[in-house]
Amino acid sequence: MMRRVSWKETELLFAGAELRRSGKTLSVKLSYQAVYGMGEKYDGLNHKGKTVVNEVEEKFCFQGEKTYCPAPFFFTNSGFGLFADTFETTVFAFNENEILITLPEKADVVLFAGAPKQIIAEYMALGGEAKLPPAWAFGVWASANRWNKQSDVEELLSKMEEYDLPSSVIVVEAWSDEATFYIFNGARYEPVPGGKALQYQDFDFSASPWPDPKGLIEKIHRAGSHLVLWQIPVYKKQGKDEIPNLQNDLDRADAAQRGLCVKLPDGTPYTIPEGHWFGGSMVPDFTNPSTQTSWFDKRNYLLEIGVDGFKTDGGEFILRDDVCFADGTDGRQGKNRYALDYTRSYSGFIGGDRVLFSRAGFAPQHTVPIHWGGDQQSQNCELRSVLLAGLSASLSGMIFWGFDIAGYAGPLPSLDLYRRAMALGCFCPVMQWHSEPDGGQFRELMAGAEGNNERSPWNMAEAYNCPELIAEMQELYRIRSRLIPYLERTAKECAAHYMPMMRPLIYDWPGDSTAEQCDDEFMLGDALLVAPVLEENAVSRRVYLPEGEWIGYFSGRVVNGGQTIDDCQQPIPVFIRAEYKTQL
Repeated sequence: MMRRVSWKETELLFAGAELRRSGKTLSVKLSYQAVYGMGEKYDGLNHKGKTVVNEVEEKFCFQGEKTYCPAPFFFTNSGFGLFADTFETTVFAFNENEILITLPEKADVVLFAGAPKQIIAEYMALGGEAKLPPAWAFGVWASANRWNKQSDVEELLSKMEEYDLPSSVIVVEAWSDEATFYIFNGARYEPVPGGKALQYQDFDFSASPWPDPKGLIEKIHRAGSHLVLWQIPVYKKQGKDEIPNLQNDLDRADAAQRGLCVKLPDGTPYTIPEGHWFGGSMVPDFTNPSTQTSWFDKRNYLLEIGVDGFKTDGGEFILRDDVCFADGTDGRQGKNRYALDYTRSYSGFIGGDRVLFSRAGFAPQHTVPIHWGGDQQSQNCELRSVLLAGLSASLSGMIFWGFDIAGYAGPLPSLDLYRRAMALGCFCPVMQWHSEPDGGQFRELMAGAEGNNERSPWNMAEAYNCPELIAEMQELYRIRSRLIPYLERTAKECAAHYMPMMRPLIYDWPGDSTAEQCDDEFMLGDALLVAPVLEENAVSRRVYLPEGEWIGYFSGRVVNGGQTIDDCQQPIPVFIRAEYKTQL
């Protein structure tokens, strides 16, 4: 059951809840023990007792209560749900027997009643159809910021073949000139003003670290992989120590002259405040059709030479309420909406046979796949927090999600953390390892590993003098390969019927008090229960199995549900729900 409530309505009863509204405050009085949703939250699955602020915010590691990807949506274990239909910042105080919501006076809310599965599906349907990634997105992803030349990627391809560790996706971040973010580093090009549509033949790559991008992409495709390139939504202000980029200067001038960027009230370009990522840079206004035409005309040649998608990083750049967008909205809506405008624009640009990989977002996130859990250090506590983020994201209607396996920042993860995180990644919608630049992302603040700190299996094996790690990772890659048909079928079903792929136990077993409180297990589709090992050097863990019959994925052990057991399956405790075993 679902009901939209106009901001004009001030008092009503719905699904056992008493709602009263006065100005910007909505009071919801009801009895409940647990509340879920609120987007990608790193600090817990059950938010009762917390005050949650729904605001897109960039936070480098240890996110705590911050999030890149909020959603003003929740549901309780008592069968009540609510969505605040606004892009503006909202605040939800989940108190005992009363939820206090601060929201714009004219914002409607949508109320839901029913089981979690029903509430989530109805909420997702409000936002439109889900976007299904291409099938190859369910293979293993290899990613690093340290690959800054063609020979690095060619070496990666060689290592993948040498160690029999193939990846279906390669994400390259340090490919561009780091100014325009659409010209390959070192490529010679005659700068031109205006929104000229670029062609591959416009560039001379002979002296570039990327001497043959088109040939490289063809080589990647022959290896059975796909190339994803990093993007950031700025007209960049270059630093004093950077070589001036004339094309970037022309792009900035053109954006300012033609009004392609987000503006201040006086009509001048808004710039990201200093002290923030890309401080001083102007921000493209994706509500302006002319901005989209200009922006993507310069990137279309990348699709023409075979680029398979983009990693749309950033998007948390609207930090003033008084900025103005071409569609008449301001920064109060834009702080949260910008990430959605940005990624939706890219999603429309690339079409259906390519992939988008995004960090920031806002409801409805399922219309723009895929998301990943942002930046974490290679520490064990970060594995716990990013798992919570993935599970809360799932209960907020996000279908396709992954994380940087074992973290990507700081010193290399321990072998124990790497093994456990890689096993968890194997049973997530997206399985991706990622690495920061050599020496660390922010060397002055937090040094990384000296030399090559790539989180690839072969580099981890070499760094720790552990050759047996290769065989362990090969087996995980094979497990993932065998799972792909199941993941593809599950993805199609989830997109068609508005369901998450990762499902905390409360999704399928509402009313089960143990399932309500379980925040470290999940179902992957209908058939697989996954219980990640989160403790350092643990060889087993306690696993709650809901009612029904379960079969150990690796052990073949048959167990009756409705109980908690000790399980030591390696490399990770996974159980098959007996009635769905034919799906695998």
